[in-house]
Amino acid sequence: MLKNFVGFDLVHQAYKLKHDKRFDPNKLLKKALKFLFVFGVFFTLWFIPSESFGMEGLTHIQQRIIAIFVYATMMWVMELLPSWATSVSIMGLLLLFTSDSGIKWICDPQQVGSLLSYKQIMASFADPVIMLFIGGFILAIATTKSGLDVHLAKVLLAPFGKKSEHILLGFMLVTALFSMFISNTATTAMMLTFLAPVFKQLPEAGKGRIAMALSIPVAANIGGMGTPIGTPPNTIALKYLNDPEGLNMAIGFGQWMLFMVPLVVVLILIAWWLLKTIFPFTQKTVELKIEGDMKRDRHTTIIIITLICTILLWMMDSLTGINTYTVAFIPFMVFTMFGIITRYDLEEINWSVLWMVAGGFALGYAMNGSGLAALVVKSIPFGNFSPILIVILSGLLCYGLSNLISHSATAALLMPILVVVCTAMGDTLDVIGGTSTVLIGVAIASSSAMLLPISTPPNALAYATNLFQQKDMIKIGAIVGTISIVLGYLVLFAASSLHII
Repeated sequence: MLKNFVGFDLVHQAYKLKHDKRFDPNKLLKKALKFLFVFGVFFTLWFIPSESFGMEGLTHIQQRIIAIFVYATMMWVMELLPSWATSVSIMGLLLLFTSDSGIKWICDPQQVGSLLSYKQIMASFADPVIMLFIGGFILAIATTKSGLDVHLAKVLLAPFGKKSEHILLGFMLVTALFSMFISNTATTAMMLTFLAPVFKQLPEAGKGRIAMALSIPVAANIGGMGTPIGTPPNTIALKYLNDPEGLNMAIGFGQWMLFMVPLVVVLILIAWWLLKTIFPFTQKTVELKIEGDMKRDRHTTIIIITLICTILLWMMDSLTGINTYTVAFIPFMVFTMFGIITRYDLEEINWSVLWMVAGGFALGYAMNGSGLAALVVKSIPFGNFSPILIVILSGLLCYGLSNLISHSATAALLMPILVVVCTAMGDTLDVIGGTSTVLIGVAIASSSAMLLPISTPPNALAYATNLFQQKDMIKIGAIVGTISIVLGYLVLFAASSLHII
């Protein structure tokens, strides 16, 4: 999908550097040893006596799911394979060794316990949440093909004039807005390209360049919080919160935006003040020029109308009765009917993200469908845990992991576990705002993780400009991230108290 965006060269270079680093011959031996360790732990958990787990009534299928879950955790944390490849392997292992379409002589239900449905495992890739992702990708591709994104950037940045500090705020607000509906990575690549002429005008000795370069990833990470499609962890949280067979909280797109968009605006203003204070401009004015324009044809008109209708339907889902996932199908249908999206455009969809998320959903289904989740709840007295402790630990764990590995992988790993914990704790979580505070809090903590260049693709792209040092990113990332998590949890508690969620 990123090939369609202005600034794709930046993305390509960042991915190439990551690829070259991964296959550095000096690191292959360490990688091989890590693989041996992972599979050693995996087979140990697979074959040790089930009594070793201390769970009464643990079946062989449930034991295999524990082994696969631990395997997934280690593979995602160590990043021995791309996150999406690990997810595909999870689904493969579940199908072969735990399903009713698995290997015949080791999947006998009379010997190993109740089997998972192979249809349910495969259906993880057809989950309504996946359609929500695809709808977001399709909107992004269509707006880029028409040049609507560039035109919007011009129009939205025009009111901020020529003053350096005001242009900085303008770029942050526009980046945050785009990140609510378009891939954070694509938004960052595009906005950094628009900033290139500004960088040339600012003196090398001043700190204004640093503020400008850091503003884009900070705003992209914060902006992603604003909508359910802004970043994968949001969508994953929404899936578990709205699952009809689970929590069934029916949180809508507009309902999410009602409490998250104000948070995004406040955080952007705080981050802007911090950036211009820590990295002050020595040149007070700059000339902003953005090349390119929107195509003015029938297709662009259809895209604009469809985009407006889609956003309105998302925000009014409680009035129309059309849920968020069904609305996401509308732009897909309209754009393909009018030839705006072609089969070649479908190849540009970020399928790796979809597979990554689907693998996490399959793992969640395995835990619940096999009865393992219920067994864990029965074996561990979660009801005696402190709600405050759960919030703090889940937030800190997510923040720590998300700074080091994929945000999507972190969410896919933690959400199923936290659903089990929250279900077991029941009404005791009301004091901190309920289950939604824990799960959405994890999504917020994930977006707040922006300490290092490796923390998020937007961070990596900005770092590739060589306009600032890693210590600069750590400084602003630590301050903004901490404020973001604290304010985020306060907003969630307030939203729950006001019955917004």
